[in-house]
Amino acid sequence: MGIFQQLISDIGKLLSRYGGAYLNGILNTLLLALSATLIGCLIGFLCGILQTIPYQKNDPFLKRFFLKLIRAIIRIYVEVFRGTPMVLQAVFIYYGLPYFTNSAIRFTSVWAASLLVVSINTGAYMAESVRGGIISIDPGQTEGAKAIGMTHFQTMLHVILPQALRNIMPQIGNNYIINVKDTSVMFIISFTEFFAVHRAAVGATYLYFPSATVEMIGYLCMTLLASFLLRLMEKKMDGKSSYELINQDQLVMTAGTYNYPAGQNVERR
Repeated sequence: MGIFQQLISDIGKLLSRYGGAYLNGILNTLLLALSATLIGCLIGFLCGILQTIPYQKNDPFLKRFFLKLIRAIIRIYVEVFRGTPMVLQAVFIYYGLPYFTNSAIRFTSVWAASLLVVSINTGAYMAESVRGGIISIDPGQTEGAKAIGMTHFQTMLHVILPQALRNIMPQIGNNYIINVKDTSVMFIISFTEFFAVHRAAVGATYLYFPSATVEMIGYLCMTLLASFLLRLMEKKMDGKSSYELINQDQLVMTAGTYNYPAGQNVERR
């Protein structure tokens, strides 16, 4: 019991001294994770749609060439950013770009660099999720849309993407939760997020485990809240779970209820 009381006491000391810094770190983490997830989803949707544009052997050569080139570029982008740690991507983009551009490109804002790193990393994962969500839709949906005269753009916008969005909604939420935790590596480029506050507090007080406890509880609260909101959103998109069957077609009048103009003779057979 004495150890537990000591832990509570140390946590109280940390919160009294660094409570505002912890809160600011949480806000920075949430803002970065949310912004990067939204931008990453846009990147993922763009890449996923470009990868699923159909072409035939009898299409013009330039169309087939550019579609294959775009797909090759997207594949390289996806494999590079899915196959390397985010912390190294942050180092490469923030510290490495000046080497390759002769200092022509240098980030003056750590926030902008962090947003770029997390966004393009999220986009790489979302690109495959969107591609999988699109190809998972029954081909009959596309054939039916084309049969009524819809273009490929109209088919994707009004038929395929709404269904694909519902299918990949859990993955979007999962990527957001991952980003909440993975933004902790942005301390490598001096971005002041939640984990960076922990490192600063530990360096000043040497209360490593109490500060780590605060971090664990903080990250757990953020992810649990995100999971709860995601489930509410999924239920909202699913609509009502019970439906009332319509037993009568409202467009067809019941027999014997047709009215004829006065004075009109109707021949009955």
